[in-house]
Amino acid sequence: MARGHLALHRWICLSLLLFVHAAHCFYLPGVAPQDFQNGNDLKVKVNKLTSTKTQLPYSYYSLPYCLPEKIVDSAENLGEVLRGDRIENSPYVFQMREPQVCNIVCRQTLNAKTAKGFKEKIDDEYRVNMILDNLPLVVPLRRPDQENSIVYQHGFRVGLRGQYVGSKEEKHFIHNHLAFTVKFHKDPMTELSRIVGFEVKPFSVKHEYDGQWNEKSTHLKTCDPQAKRTVINSESPQEVEDKKEIIFTYDVEFQESDVKWASRWDTYLLMADDQIHWFSIVNSLMIVLFLSGMVAMIMLRTLYRDISKYNQLETQEEAQEETGWKLVHGDVFRPPSNSDLLCIYVGTGVQFFGMILVTMIFAVLGFLSPSNRGGLMTAMLVLWVFMGIFAGYSSSRLYKMFKGTEWKKITLKTAVTFPATVFTVFFILNAIIWGQKSSGAVPFGTMFALVFLWFGISVPLIFVGSYVGFRKPAIEDPVKTNKIPRQIPEQAWYMNPAFSILIGGILPFGAVFIELFFILTSIWLQQFYYIFGFLFIVFVILIVTCAEITIVLCYFQLCSEDYLWWWRSYLTSGSSALYLFLYAAFYFFTKLEITKPVSGILYFGYMLIVSYAFFVLTGTIGFYACFWFTRLIYSSVKID
Repeated sequence: MARGHLALHRWICLSLLLFVHAAHCFYLPGVAPQDFQNGNDLKVKVNKLTSTKTQLPYSYYSLPYCLPEKIVDSAENLGEVLRGDRIENSPYVFQMREPQVCNIVCRQTLNAKTAKGFKEKIDDEYRVNMILDNLPLVVPLRRPDQENSIVYQHGFRVGLRGQYVGSKEEKHFIHNHLAFTVKFHKDPMTELSRIVGFEVKPFSVKHEYDGQWNEKSTHLKTCDPQAKRTVINSESPQEVEDKKEIIFTYDVEFQESDVKWASRWDTYLLMADDQIHWFSIVNSLMIVLFLSGMVAMIMLRTLYRDISKYNQLETQEEAQEETGWKLVHGDVFRPPSNSDLLCIYVGTGVQFFGMILVTMIFAVLGFLSPSNRGGLMTAMLVLWVFMGIFAGYSSSRLYKMFKGTEWKKITLKTAVTFPATVFTVFFILNAIIWGQKSSGAVPFGTMFALVFLWFGISVPLIFVGSYVGFRKPAIEDPVKTNKIPRQIPEQAWYMNPAFSILIGGILPFGAVFIELFFILTSIWLQQFYYIFGFLFIVFVILIVTCAEITIVLCYFQLCSEDYLWWWRSYLTSGSSALYLFLYAAFYFFTKLEITKPVSGILYFGYMLIVSYAFFVLTGTIGFYACFWFTRLIYSSVKID
């Protein structure tokens, strides 16, 4: 006994240590402001190369860009590694509030292999991402439809394709001159400055110089700080070809800004389309009001009338005419077929619900700052692991109600079924990414950490929850179940299980699909999604919609004397995941420019995981709503 307590104590200590470790080392500095004096070094870091056409990130130094003396990796949190972020130092170092013109970084001579690498990245529209003081680099662009309106694109293009005047042959040109603008907010009292913006205008320039190349003494003819000659356009661009010489240069300009440090992310997160979000919420609320009206009508009018009628002493004639949900009272709580599987999925759904609810609350309260890259994913993973205790508890409670006895077996299945399916798909997709030599491939060490979180913390917690749940007395049914199952009469075509299940998923999907567009855009078109307030409202609407549509269809089902509601209640709201996947396919063909088969496989693989998770979440909400509803109505009637 003492040995068991010791083992449990060790396990708890190890879990807490890992959790503290996760909270400590999976955290990037940058949430606290940093003050700079004039002349202080500003070190630019480089992040992954990204493309919305391929969805495969690559590390910055996979292309022959200028190297620093020694490449140093920044510590990435778990979420960043899973996102494919690879943050490294760079040769770009500025001095605070000291403008520079035409600084030479290095000279590179291309060979056939490096020229091919640059051309491929230019063809696939890859963008270079950089970071200064934890702010991502952006390219400001004027919106053609609105005057004085500027949108920001993340990172600058590796290069572009074009033709010389009078030539039909398409050439590749590289952006080798970067005009940086660092915006700072100055404290008038201390003269210290804080960085509030990091912008760039990229140019392609074929630099020229006299005599032999010398890194320290060569003066460029195309841009010269002494002659005040700067690069203002790309009229003589730098071509990418074998044996071509490329000289990388940059300017840096400092601009004082009125934007305070606390508001520096506002320009990145600026919403031009908040009206659409309000329209989405109003649209969803109309669905909720319609369903609430139907539920209220059923509860107040029909049920009140039915219960009062059933509770009166009926005449023989009325008793013969009696139809509806009371007739199936002796079968309505009969355990369903595959009840074990239902327990597993309900437990997993509770785990998901807890994870999303707590993540949303943290996000709405502003704990998940955008400056903490990967914070959202790290938080979700850690919460998923710790919500295992609720998964075990809810699955074992349901299992005991179904007269199950082997609680350890059901607990193990709850701990393994969903994560194993997702992990298998994830592992296959990761192998594909690894085959493409992309930085998006999750390293072996991180994969091991995920497995440890699963088996080392999540599985034991599910067992703890299951043990607690199974020790509690079983949930009593409000009515007794007959020994012989009642025959279900032939159903009308619209009460066919497949038809009613598919109809049930439309409204929950309809409540969220506009917000879904913005979520998909943020994931696949690399834009910031930071409107968690809207998202939380939509999440609440989704819960209410799933619950209400399931109750309405469950009532109609019981009225037509069909008592097989257990699985149907789960599948009714869960079928919204099918519409989510179909919408993801529609989004793929209408909004994305993905042409490579590998990228298509990745997109549909990840959206399959998302849809599966959505099925488990919405199905569980619908199931519990129906479970509560049936217990409520059958406990309200007198049964002879």
